[in-house]
Amino acid sequence: MLIVSYDISNDKLRTKFSKYLSKFGGRLQYSVFEIRNSDRIIEIITLGIKTNFEHRFSQTDSIVIFEMSKQCKITRYGYAKNNEDDLLIV
Repeated sequence: MLIVSYDISNDKLRTKFSKYLSKFGGRLQYSVFEIRNSDRIIEIITLGIKTNFEHRFSQTDSIVIFEMSKQCKITRYGYAKNNEDDLLIV
């Protein structure tokens, strides 16, 4: 699984980036997405960021991608518990 967190100051760019990520996974928080990954998905996302978004980021914008492993423990509370299911990590 990938966790993608972003902080983008430009409203239009932030909306476009959010729509881009929604093709691959679901929103955990307003600026955090959970994406079930494969090597191909990681490649597609990073290439898309580099070619379509990176040149438009300001010095204050940031994107962080966390690649979660099988050893990672995920505990969910509140609404996030609704998204609990078995994960298959390839």
